Amino acid sequence: MRPVKWTVVLTASAQRDLRRLDRPVATRILDALTRFADTGQGDVARLQGVSDEWRLRVGDWRIRSRYDYPNRRLEVLRILTRGQAYR
Repeated sequence: MRPVKWTVVLTASAQRDLRRLDRPVATRILDALTRFADTGQGDVARLQGVSDEWRLRVGDWRIRSRYDYPNRRLEVLRILTRGQAYR
């Protein structure tokens, strides 16, 4: 059985975060988002203390997001370093 693909949507803040990254880091982030969109796999965990936000870990970077499971939609809120993501 083939996995259902996810739709990935970047908020304005996430787009700004992505533009500020070095090209190799941005490429890793986009590769991780593409892999998640295609397979639904990745190092994903629910953020404690925030009921509807999750994070996808990519090395030292964290992609904060919301998941809409019924519609298979991932809304990327921010792309931050580990230290910034948990403040």
